[in-house]
Amino acid sequence: MKFNGKVIKYGNNVDTDVIIPARYLNTIDKKELASHCMEDLDATFVTRVKEGDIMVAGENFGCGSSREHAPIAIKESGISLVIAKNFARIFYRNAINIGLPIIECPEAVDAIREGDELEADMDKGVLYDKTTGQSFTTAPFPAFIQDIISNGGLIESIKKGQIR
Repeated sequence: MKFNGKVIKYGNNVDTDVIIPARYLNTIDKKELASHCMEDLDATFVTRVKEGDIMVAGENFGCGSSREHAPIAIKESGISLVIAKNFARIFYRNAINIGLPIIECPEAVDAIREGDELEADMDKGVLYDKTTGQSFTTAPFPAFIQDIISNGGLIESIKKGQIR
């Protein structure tokens, strides 16, 4: 799995209430959720995010309520990959379950800046900052996680009978 995109960067403790505010949880429309992604933290996010962009964040990303809406809003907004120092456990699981690729790489988070062009090869576990020329290594996605992400999430993987 390979990803290329411009970095949109946030800090520590980005909780699910700012990823998708609770006032929008009365819909299951993915595009509607995406249209409100990050709006309480970054009102410019939805106007500047482009398909394939990569979100980078600090510690404890996705803390707070255990809502599946948060990774859905991020994925549907066009973000192809989220890199953080670490994730709240329930967010991590929800992200994989809906097919949003996420990885932990503290060294990369410290070095990568807003607006950098990033290339990620998750088969090899390599992140390359095309802006600065720096490379970072991380654990490659295990095959079963790649399958879940490629199939669009856990439910789709089960439907297709493609869980390893």
